[in-house]
Amino acid sequence: MPAIGTSAKTLRRSIVAAAALPLLIGALASCGYGSEAPKDDAPKANVAADGSAKKLSASEVRIGYFPNLTHATALVGLQEGLIAKELGATAIKPQAFNAGPSEIEALNGGSLDIGFIGPSPSINAYVKSKGSNLRIISGSASGGVKLVVNPAKIKTLDDLKGKNIATPQKGNTQDVAFLNWIADKGWKVDPESGKGDVSVVRTDNKVTPDAFKSGSIDGAWVPEPTASKLVSDGGAVLLDETALWPDKKFVITNIIVSQKFLKEHPDVVEAVLTGTVKTNEWINANPEKAKASANAKLAAEGGKPLDAKVIDPAWPSIQITDDPLASTLKTQAEWAVKAKLIEQPDLNGIYDLTLLNKVLKAAGKPEVSDAGLGATK
Repeated sequence: MPAIGTSAKTLRRSIVAAAALPLLIGALASCGYGSEAPKDDAPKANVAADGSAKKLSASEVRIGYFPNLTHATALVGLQEGLIAKELGATAIKPQAFNAGPSEIEALNGGSLDIGFIGPSPSINAYVKSKGSNLRIISGSASGGVKLVVNPAKIKTLDDLKGKNIATPQKGNTQDVAFLNWIADKGWKVDPESGKGDVSVVRTDNKVTPDAFKSGSIDGAWVPEPTASKLVSDGGAVLLDETALWPDKKFVITNIIVSQKFLKEHPDVVEAVLTGTVKTNEWINANPEKAKASANAKLAAEGGKPLDAKVIDPAWPSIQITDDPLASTLKTQAEWAVKAKLIEQPDLNGIYDLTLLNKVLKAAGKPEVSDAGLGATK
């Protein structure tokens, strides 16, 4: 009840204000990606007893990733602050890369500490450095790779013979998979030039949609969201790479670390992995909100978000996982050898899952395997 003597005008103002309050609260809540998204007033994960940010052994950590949906852990973890939350006073310095070699170069040059990257660049870098430059410390994503073709020119897999099919880069993860598929068909392709029964055209993912529209390529074996961009431009999915794997799972993105940084700052690496495990859990529990979050980060990187007709079919084809799926990396290495892109590699020690399994155990999750390729202590 209003106080005695309140005027009718004042009463009307009170009623309007009260009615507007729920709308204001709803508007403020909608600024995030949902009630499960991190909030400024949420308890801090890495704080000292006095409430200040806990100090770890490094003042900053430089984290690399690609602006691809297959790097969703990085996109969402950075966008939602889930990784930063675990780092306390240690600042994140994110760096976006467009290709594996440039990210490996940054790691080798000391300007990058931790990176999200595909299996083939990880293998190549580890072998070339004779096992001295990196360790794979976690998984991140599986799947999200498709063969998309011009349906007017290619209706069956056999129709690929004599056609121009793009892959992102010579020796990259999709290139290796496609060359292996071609070999299994009994067709011949020179791995260096890409010429043969199928013309393998190494094309940057940013250029591939225009090349497809112009007709200079007839299809592409590419990751998301490039695959769905081609579909939106009239392409058709002829093959999803998951169909080639026994458990329909294969590593497309893992997390690597500089061995120097791992040795000097294991507490920081553990904090990052705690953040990625929590990020993956949030993504899998909130797929629609996570999709919106990843798209917001892509928009921040590229200036505009992905269209719904691209991101909606792309998102569910990617499985987010902490498991590095180490046995599939072994297989991918065997494919690269078979294609004569690399010599038989010694991958012993490429993994160090000690900190990841510590984080998983603390979270009540099952530990994951290094398939016998773990670093010896």
